[in-house]
Amino acid sequence: MERLAPRARLTPRAQRELTEAVRWIAQEQPAAARALRDAVLGAAERIGRHPESGAVREDLAPLPVRFVALPRFRYVIVYEARPQERPVILRIVHGAMDLPEVLGRRG
Repeated sequence: MERLAPRARLTPRAQRELTEAVRWIAQEQPAAARALRDAVLGAAERIGRHPESGAVREDLAPLPVRFVALPRFRYVIVYEARPQERPVILRIVHGAMDLPEVLGRRG
């Protein structure tokens, strides 16, 4: 029997960001809010199975930080993938946000 890879862990900050986004969207569109939650949890599972699959953006953050876009929802998952460790989702950020500012990488 194949053992499932663990899901990437969400930091408390990422969990808060997800909760806030879901609550905000649920005010107008409860189904879309559930879909966002499911999309993030699905991405966390994929990241857990394939931690190096996310995009590298060294202009925003040095390795081992990577990025996965959820284009249907305009959110970006920012996570850390270190060898031999479970990936950690650091942030869940709306695509309209200024990523360099949010991540503290203003030039």
